[in-house]
Amino acid sequence: MAQVTVKINGYAYAVGCEDGQEPHLQSMAQQVERRIERIKSIGGQSGEARLLALAALLMADELHDLAADRLPSGTTDALAEGEQARVINLQREQMVIGLAERAEAIAAALERD
Repeated sequence: MAQVTVKINGYAYAVGCEDGQEPHLQSMAQQVERRIERIKSIGGQSGEARLLALAALLMADELHDLAADRLPSGTTDALAEGEQARVINLQREQMVIGLAERAEAIAAALERD
């Protein structure tokens, strides 16, 4: 695993990534930096956390717009619903595994008695 130091808003952050992905990670950091500079040019200096949150919101808005332009109507909603269903299925699976483990523990305890 590679370690890359990226600079965002004058601060250095050490970030791990897969070997060979260092240029991509630097490019992503530059994208964040560009949005922070845009925010600063509009509204002046803000706190670090606020700048990063606003940059993240800008990027999320851009992704939303890209998805809306490229995906058929309703696809993003369907994807969100699919993700919710996947999470529910994982929760159910974990619950069943937990119940099976409890049943096995009870059976083992009964066998010892």
